[in-house]
Amino acid sequence: MKIETGLFPHMVVQRNRKNVSEANFTGTCATPGPLLATVRRGKTVVPGFSARPVGQAARGRMTGCLKGLPAGGPYALELRAGADTLAIPDVLVGDVWLLGGQSNMQGCGLFPKKRLPANPQVRAFFMDDRWAVAKDPIHNMWACVDPVHIDLCGARPAKPPADWGVCPGPAFGLDMHTRTGVPQGLIACAHGGTSMTQWDPKRKGEGGKSLYGALVRRLVKNGGRVAGLIWYQGCSDANAQAAPLYTKRMQELVAALRRDCGDKALPVAIVQIARVIGWGPGTAAPWNSIQDQERRLPLAIKNLATVPAIDLPLDDGVHISGAGHTVLGARLAQAMQNLRGDRKAGPPPIALKKTSIEAMRGLGVAVVEFENVIGKLCSGSRPTGFSIGGPSGATNHFDLQLDGPCVRVRSNLSSHMLKEAVVHYGYGTDPVCNIVDEGGRSLPVLGPIRLGTPRAVTPFVQKLRVSAFQPGAGNLKKLALPASLDSLGLATRAFPTVFCDLHPEIAQHGGRDEVVWYACRFSCPETMKLGLLFGYDGPVKVWVDDKAVFHDPAGNNPATPDKGKAVMQAAPGEHEVMIALGTNKGAAWGVHLCFERLDVTRAQLLKGPEHIVLPTVLG
Repeated sequence: MKIETGLFPHMVVQRNRKNVSEANFTGTCATPGPLLATVRRGKTVVPGFSARPVGQAARGRMTGCLKGLPAGGPYALELRAGADTLAIPDVLVGDVWLLGGQSNMQGCGLFPKKRLPANPQVRAFFMDDRWAVAKDPIHNMWACVDPVHIDLCGARPAKPPADWGVCPGPAFGLDMHTRTGVPQGLIACAHGGTSMTQWDPKRKGEGGKSLYGALVRRLVKNGGRVAGLIWYQGCSDANAQAAPLYTKRMQELVAALRRDCGDKALPVAIVQIARVIGWGPGTAAPWNSIQDQERRLPLAIKNLATVPAIDLPLDDGVHISGAGHTVLGARLAQAMQNLRGDRKAGPPPIALKKTSIEAMRGLGVAVVEFENVIGKLCSGSRPTGFSIGGPSGATNHFDLQLDGPCVRVRSNLSSHMLKEAVVHYGYGTDPVCNIVDEGGRSLPVLGPIRLGTPRAVTPFVQKLRVSAFQPGAGNLKKLALPASLDSLGLATRAFPTVFCDLHPEIAQHGGRDEVVWYACRFSCPETMKLGLLFGYDGPVKVWVDDKAVFHDPAGNNPATPDKGKAVMQAAPGEHEVMIALGTNKGAAWGVHLCFERLDVTRAQLLKGPEHIVLPTVLG
């Protein structure tokens, strides 16, 4: 008699929803007839398991199901068919987990000074198809059964140094055992450096020659039923070609795994990839793309949770440290128990709730609010990790303030300019991120998140023709456009910022009330409805093509960019804007100017600015 699948010495058998075993097994047996099982715990026969019928043997094969054994153990089993017997010692009943992905799940962390304890109630199915107490490295690749691991390495991997090989699996198992009180089993399936293409479930038919095929082989060998999957992968897909396909490929993988496990709602907890150093400048955009897709995967795949790891330490350029894996394993366990409906587990991982914009002393503040926060957000030192990308692409923030579940990102942009900006947490490949909740759980990497409603707006005009100072005209009500612009002495000026600032010159005029003119030509390739957006800090009057379109006789500080707006229908061809600014007895400084196209649909806006025709500023 020999077991082929489902019951092995030292294994953990997956419990069912009634908290008892339902272990299907197969094997060979020379003696035909009924299969009988006797189960002992210590020296005592478990009630109802004395020569209990559990299956049938015929034509050299046997099949059976060990059902009803309470969660716990260890149990000693004896199978009998006639005179043919088989002893299966040290079997536990509890929860079994698949561990998949690449190197951070395989385990590349260094052992910390204080190693995790070995708990006989937490077992691993090592890569040599052997069950034993879970101790890193559980991915003993050098002894693997499945040839895919040898093929991917080019040869059978060498045994690593004795101080290397920590993954989050054992910490996850220990924490799950503490949370549930039942034995835990870990089926090691990960392989470093692997991509979603290599994990393609369509390659299942290759068996142990493919990663997914090897995972399914190990699943079937252990009875075909597990409690869920923990997953860390995405680094190898952080490139321009693969990143756009990541969400779709994860959906396909999870759907296939749930079919193969016979569980439509199999819980999946994934890790959001953390940091990488030295992979080159072209890595940042696809790396952040993978991270943001992983953040949003719970919206695309039901019963999936994403666990952030951006705050954890590394042991090299990409691998989380052994101490970090202890934290990560506990985070995965907490998230998994939440998925499974454990009310004592706490909330799901922290997630973005909404963003909004506030103004503080004329400057914009991006308010980023999170949900599922335990207590409040905090940091061990000055909070860091957020950035704001403005219309120019630069980083534009100077302070972060933590307020309960909110982060207030104070910027040097106006609230108007923030509407055209994006916010990130964890921008780039090696950010410093230190914000957690009072449960010690990190914020997720996110972004780019647009802070305002998408709009078709040109960059601010920074090159205009500026006049010499002209006689004052009070509130400009009676000011007319000169018959000849030559009289104004217009000269081209390029301004270093988006605010066309003349305050040094205005200050030199000793508080006199004067007028300064700004002129700008622009061209429209087609008919379009435009909004002229301008900021100002003195009385102002605006003309387009010699027609007055805006007047504010009481203009004053501050010169916010969206202070004034004039709407016009612009025909194809060139047009000219003239802005008269009263110096307000020396208190005015200058103007902002940009153009917004108003006759575009939301669908066009969502496609992006490259799909929208905007006016061209000629200066």
